[in-house]
Amino acid sequence: MTTANEHSLNNAILLDEPLAPKRSRRQEFWSLLSKNKLAIWGLVTFAIFSCVALSGLILTAGTNPIMDPSIVRLQEKLRPPLARPNTETLKPDEIPTMGIYLFGTDDLGRDVFARMLQGAWVSLTVGFVAVGISVLIGIFLGGIAGYFGERQIRVEHLIVSAFLTIGIGLLIAGRPSWGSILFLAGLIWLGSLIVKKKRPRGRGDRTGGGMLGINALSVDTLIMRFVDIMLCFPSFFLILTVVAILPASIYNIMVVIGLTSWMVSARLVRAEFLSLREQDFVAAARALGVSNLRIIFRHMMPNAMGPVLVSATIGIAYAILTEAGLSFLGFGVPPPDATWGNILADGRRFLFDAPWLTFIPGIAILIVVLAFNLFGEGLRDVLNPKLRERQ
Repeated sequence: MTTANEHSLNNAILLDEPLAPKRSRRQEFWSLLSKNKLAIWGLVTFAIFSCVALSGLILTAGTNPIMDPSIVRLQEKLRPPLARPNTETLKPDEIPTMGIYLFGTDDLGRDVFARMLQGAWVSLTVGFVAVGISVLIGIFLGGIAGYFGERQIRVEHLIVSAFLTIGIGLLIAGRPSWGSILFLAGLIWLGSLIVKKKRPRGRGDRTGGGMLGINALSVDTLIMRFVDIMLCFPSFFLILTVVAILPASIYNIMVVIGLTSWMVSARLVRAEFLSLREQDFVAAARALGVSNLRIIFRHMMPNAMGPVLVSATIGIAYAILTEAGLSFLGFGVPPPDATWGNILADGRRFLFDAPWLTFIPGIAILIVVLAFNLFGEGLRDVLNPKLRERQ
């Protein structure tokens, strides 16, 4: 009898003890990611690319840079990689810092290695800033569509939005008189709607307001149809059209790419919010009287960021590739700033005489874009529980 009791006690103790050592989320994430060798390769390549881009900023920026990518040496044009400069024909400040043309020179005798360093920082900046803009817009619109999607928009709301939008457009287009009138009318109407909403209603008050009070469509329908319209346009040609109208600038490039690539993030966030808003923890937060903003940003947003991070990682590669394509076509970052795209564009005229001008930036773009895509695929496998179970 005593033996049986001791055996039961030992089983109870064993059941109370943890069956496996507890690991933090960071340790579990790294353990799963380390199993994907291609994702690790992409992460290492991304780290190297970031270090090279930061080095390029330090070495090529300023009025007196350590490596000047804009120095023209016509007597040294189209020198092959690893060629040594002719110090007899060059001034002391025209001699490359490393004492060698590591990647050769272009048709103006500029050091291709210095220009590649400068272009790396431009590509990294464009990628991160453009994706940051697109992710912010996607999270905002996708969160609204997913959380407030069932709420109805009345006709008067659409008219107020049209007044404000058209007024701002006319102000930007240089029509201050009509723009100011429409914008002020929209603001006054919007203020009256806010006051009307906050005013307590009696039993005899009606919720409608004639034709203006009719429900036109839901919030989710409005946002998602706008997403569908944006997806109907070929994104690259839309970017090309906008960039051709605006003045050439790296800031315009980043903003335009960001404003035309937020649709995927919005759809992902909306899908996650539609699933999360029906969960028990959201219902419990509502029952406790937690505000909608706190529910969205404190409880729902952290659980919806997994797919967004994957989309952002792959989006950086898309932004880098788009900037390179725009620079190749002559609509990208204007000279004298160097980008991988305009280095590639300069080299197409000397494809047979100086093939390194095409191969070096082309291979660099290929490696960086491939690294971001592989790392994004690895993140997708780690952050998706269904895909994680297959491994």
